[in-house]
Amino acid sequence: MSEIVRQVERNPFEYETEPTPTIWHRSKNLRTAMLFLLPSILLLSVFVFYPMIKTFYLSMYLTDQQGRPAIFVGIENFTYILQSESFQKSMKATLLFVLYTVPTGVVLALFLAVLANEKLRGIGFFRMIFSSTMGMSVAASSVIWLFLFHPSIGFLNRVLTTIGLNEIQWLLDPNWALISISITTVWMNTGFCFLILLGGLQNIDPYLYESAKIDGAGFWYQLRRITIPMLSPTLFFIITISLINAFQTFGQVDILTRGGPSESTNVIVYSIYREAFVNYQFGTASAQAVLLFACILVVTILQFKLGEKKVHYQ
Repeated sequence: MSEIVRQVERNPFEYETEPTPTIWHRSKNLRTAMLFLLPSILLLSVFVFYPMIKTFYLSMYLTDQQGRPAIFVGIENFTYILQSESFQKSMKATLLFVLYTVPTGVVLALFLAVLANEKLRGIGFFRMIFSSTMGMSVAASSVIWLFLFHPSIGFLNRVLTTIGLNEIQWLLDPNWALISISITTVWMNTGFCFLILLGGLQNIDPYLYESAKIDGAGFWYQLRRITIPMLSPTLFFIITISLINAFQTFGQVDILTRGGPSESTNVIVYSIYREAFVNYQFGTASAQAVLLFACILVVTILQFKLGEKKVHYQ
């Protein structure tokens, strides 16, 4: 203690405490931070914030064919589309599409990831095959499935006739069209979900499995008690992203069915496109977009409120 006192007496400035930041210093740091954030703020303002505000604005107007607001109607656009039978069919198709694709896609990707996580010879080839759909565009994938679903020369109907079953009008039957779109979507999204889940599996401590094997635990017990809990943050992320993407599906619907037959595949995003760029009703299309935004927001909040409680981060 005396040595420290002597050092302070020799050089008192060496042990001075740092001065408290002033308002000027804090404002300078804020300006520096805003300068670094400026490119991102500009991009988000042009491509996200301005279109969002414009959509809310147009949803309260009747517009001309150029999309310019003509008559202020307030919430009448929302009242009209909520009472519209076409919009109700779109909501039903969208909800069924989400129900078909999200659970099926997550379970299939998890199954493939568990298989590909095994340390077997040549497993890298199968990992490449399972993730290959991620490198294909929506248009290319949809064209491939368009030929597979062809009613006369399609591969799927040839398989059905070979085993003695009747052909299915995959894209022409209202009972099968949405299922066909869902099969295409699950196939397209499997690669991305598979890669994310495989990365999560490879981050699980292998000593947990070794300890479980020593205790005599079987595969299903390890899957239920170790794999799923340790993978829950990754599963939560995948489910959230899959839900948002399912609500925003457009490309495969446009290429395969164009919303038909009988509006059975007219999901809400395609309905917005058709209302705006085919019927030139930008006001009602904007109102549908606002309702879609509210629906996705509510679903995401509910998932974070209810689903995140079951996520284990350790």
